[in-house]
Amino acid sequence: MPKTRTSSPLQADDTRTALLRAGLHLFGTNGFAATSTREIATAAKANIGSIAYHFGSKEGLRDACAQHIVDTVRTVAAPIIEGLPMPRNSQEARAQIEQALRRMGGFLLAGPEAGDIVPFVLREMQTPTKALDIVYDGVFEPIHKRLCQIWGIAAGREPESEETRIAVFTIIGQIVYFRIGQQAVQRRMGWGTFGAAEAARITETVLANVHAILDAGAETKTGEGNRP
Repeated sequence: MPKTRTSSPLQADDTRTALLRAGLHLFGTNGFAATSTREIATAAKANIGSIAYHFGSKEGLRDACAQHIVDTVRTVAAPIIEGLPMPRNSQEARAQIEQALRRMGGFLLAGPEAGDIVPFVLREMQTPTKALDIVYDGVFEPIHKRLCQIWGIAAGREPESEETRIAVFTIIGQIVYFRIGQQAVQRRMGWGTFGAAEAARITETVLANVHAILDAGAETKTGEGNRP
């Protein structure tokens, strides 16, 4: 009798990765409900049964896509967000904010994976599922909290104050906007490409805004301190 061929561990890992990539792209492009398991399997060039084998269900694949986002973003952010000690003064804090935003800008604006990650997350924002909880708990909350701590030192403000939390969301939002509105930005700017060079120019403008906000805050505090 002929021997039955079985997938090697490497082949199984390749199939799982292909399904993750296909799910991430299709869920972000079409939405979870409008994406069929057959479409995912076809895009991944895999057997439709492999989704149940690797993830249990379409919902399991969606949640695995969310965890993949967490793992990817934390790999990008870890050297700055987790790898550096807490800054000792405002100057060090500003330097860490610059490093974090340059790394974030390079990934979100020019990183190839961000093209599928951002639409997936936006879909989850519109119609929340367990996947949003995974991304929030693994990325949004811990990274935002760390940036608030750094911002608090840079601005001389309480890290968890409403003012600080809004300021950090505002700065992150400036970069995210350029990813969401990439097509309109590219057309209006007359850019033939939207790559690393364009991402760097956008990020430097955002950094100029950061320093302007911090400088204005420092002047306000000085003025308050000089009042009789």
